[in-house]
Parts: sequence; structure tokens; C-alpha cells
Amino acid sequence: MIQRNALIALACGLLLACEPKHEVQPEPAAEPAPAPAPAQQPAAPGTAMAQPSASAELGKPAPDFTLVDTEGKTHKLAELRGKTVVLEWFNPDCPFVRFAHTKGELKDNASRVAAADLVWLSINSGAAGKQGHGVERNKQARGEYTIANPVLLDEGGAVGRAYGAAKTPHMFVVDPKGVLVYRGGIDNAPMGEVDPARPRPPSAKDGERVNYVNGALGDLKRGGPLGLPDTPAYGCSVKYAS
Repeated sequence: MIQRNALIALACGLLLACEPKHEVQPEPAAEPAPAPAPAQQPAAPGTAMAQPSASAELGKPAPDFTLVDTEGKTHKLAELRGKTVVLEWFNPDCPFVRFAHTKGELKDNASRVAAADLVWLSINSGAAGKQGHGVERNKQARGEYTIANPVLLDEGGAVGRAYGAAKTPHMFVVDPKGVLVYRGGIDNAPMGEVDPARPRPPSAKDGERVNYVNGALGDLKRGGPLGLPDTPAYGCSVKYAS
């Protein structure tokens, strides 16, 4: 009897030894929390943040662009939809620009036509090392010429080339629908001298100075077609990169 009990105990011990062991699995390590996204830094003044993807044509949507002004503020044309936008190609050291902003048709013109539904932007497409280039020079020029509107820097020249800007000043008007409706000169009087060969509206008298841009803005406000949508620009050449 004792032998039988010993055999039973031995058998039970063997069975227990053969049972698979259930190991306690460690819990998976928690995934590390994603690193916080770096704070977006303001763009440096003069940075071209996006380039236009089309070339300007009268009666067609104006090429969109994103540029930064001399104060570091970003300006995107598409965000101005619903407003009339005047684009003025600018070079503070061009004699034609200097005259226009001190004695000619650009003196306080942006302030005189200012309205809640109108935006005036000056753009300098001069490359590094060229006449009138640089954030500091253009900041200084805003004070010299009492320019209240932003001055945007297009150092790479992509925006200027997309619009076909060839002179300073060269003027463009974009209507509230985003369509380019005017391109050309500021007036018919280079350096203050009326050029009789330049176009003028039928209502203008002989020898009368005609501000083409203000005329275009007036036509837009009246809802009619522009009388002179395309005029020859004059001034210094835009100082693009070679």
C-alpha cells in the first residue's frame, strides 16, 4: 500500500513538471510623445515665400504671389480678393521714381486714393548689389518719400518677371475679382514733361498731364470698361539679377 501511494505521488510529480510554464510578459513600453512642432518663425524682410506660377495677361487672373515687406510682414495677393490692388514697381534710387515721389504723380498718390477696398503695394525686384536694393535702403526710402504703403522685396525677380515689369515705376491694377485690368506708366509726363505722343483720353486737353492709374481706378469705380487699359511705361530698367 505504501509502495502504491509512492508510485502515485511520483506520477503526479512528473505530470506537474511537464506542464508548460506561463511566463508573465512585460507590458510594452509606452511610445514616446511626439516632439512639439517648432514655432513658426516670421519670415525675414524681403523673403520671396512663394513664386507666381503664371505670366500676367490683361483680362486674365493676375499671377498670385507671396512676398515679405521691409517690416517683415507677409503679403499674399490671393488674400486681397474683393479689393482693388495697385502694384507699383519701385526703386528708390531711380531718378524717375525719385521725381515721381517728390514732384510727380506718385507724390502722396497712394494716400490720396486710399480706401477700405483698395490696397497699394510697392515692389522692388532689384537683385542684391543692384541700385536701390536692400531692406535698409527701402526702409529709409519710405521715410524720404513719405510712403505709407508697404514696400515688398522681390530679390529673385520672379514676381517682376511674371508681371513683365520692365521699368520703375511700372504700374499694374488688379480688380476685386483678381483680374489684371491695367498695366503701364503712371502718367503721360516723364520727368514732368507731357509727351504728346503718349495716349490720352478724349476728354484731356492738349498738354494736360494725365494720371493713367487714377483714371483706371475711376473707371473701375464707375463699373465701366477702362478707357486706357494698356499704356507704355517709362523710367529706369528694373535691376533684375543677371
